[in-house]
Amino acid sequence: MLARLASIPGLQCTENVPLSTLTRFAIGGPAGILADASSEAALIAALEAVGGTPHALIGGGSNLVADDRGFPGVVLRYTAKSIDINGPLVQVAAGAVLQDLVDSTVSAGLEGLHTMTGIPGWVGGAVYGNAGAYGHSIHEFVESVRFWDGSSVREIGNAACEFHYRESVFKRQKDWIVLEATLRLPAGDPAALRSTADGILKVRNEKYPPTMHCAGSIFKNLILAELPESVRIQIPERVIREGKVPSAYFLELAGAKGMVLGGVQVADYHANLIYNSGGGTAQQVRELIQTLKRRVQEQSGLLLEEEVQYLGC
Repeated sequence: MLARLASIPGLQCTENVPLSTLTRFAIGGPAGILADASSEAALIAALEAVGGTPHALIGGGSNLVADDRGFPGVVLRYTAKSIDINGPLVQVAAGAVLQDLVDSTVSAGLEGLHTMTGIPGWVGGAVYGNAGAYGHSIHEFVESVRFWDGSSVREIGNAACEFHYRESVFKRQKDWIVLEATLRLPAGDPAALRSTADGILKVRNEKYPPTMHCAGSIFKNLILAELPESVRIQIPERVIREGKVPSAYFLELAGAKGMVLGGVQVADYHANLIYNSGGGTAQQVRELIQTLKRRVQEQSGLLLEEEVQYLGC
């Protein structure tokens, strides 16, 4: 398999790469083969070459819990990083760093993505999980997405992407691999956008320091309208934000803040933040997540859903 993959132009292959070096949690054993594709042709050729061999495609690893034993097959990454801006339209490759896209659009005087400054990861993952912050999500600006469906390259519009809060069709269709997105952004003042983005980044870095080994918020927030009436009437108005209730509210009621399990713990200032304080393992992360879910279910009757994804677990 290594020889077959190594023969593909534009594909860089390395054996036994620790997944802990590829994930924000800094957790995870070795990938049997890490294959980085610098072009669509290389990625598609690699996907066809692996066939039935165990394989997984990851992005920047910012929202990933990788198994302590690693992944014995092929871990693929699409590393094309092109960002092309033409008036209000932005074509961006899935391998582009999300922050690079934010900075490029702010400099071009395009509004909308500036509220996502500081969110780690790559654009493909942002489209996959409909990333967002401060009242905006990337789906608001997606015009179309090009992807590999397992047999051909296709392009679909926004509606067909079936975006919802932290969801998209690509989360359900695991064989659909995002290659490129076309975004349409309204015009804005570059200086004002940069000022707003800098303020957001300051707040984000205080909450999620860049050196902290974490995946940001562990659980999705909850849609107020979807909660049982018996729960809704107990929620203070002050905690409701844009029709959502932060999972941290229910986690705090369940006593999550400061909980510790081995080398991982819940922040003492944010109940929806788990981080690796040193020597943490994927097993500990998963056990702590399950404990938090159980506590919230017992306390509030709600089943929280993770934002994080799992590899090999």
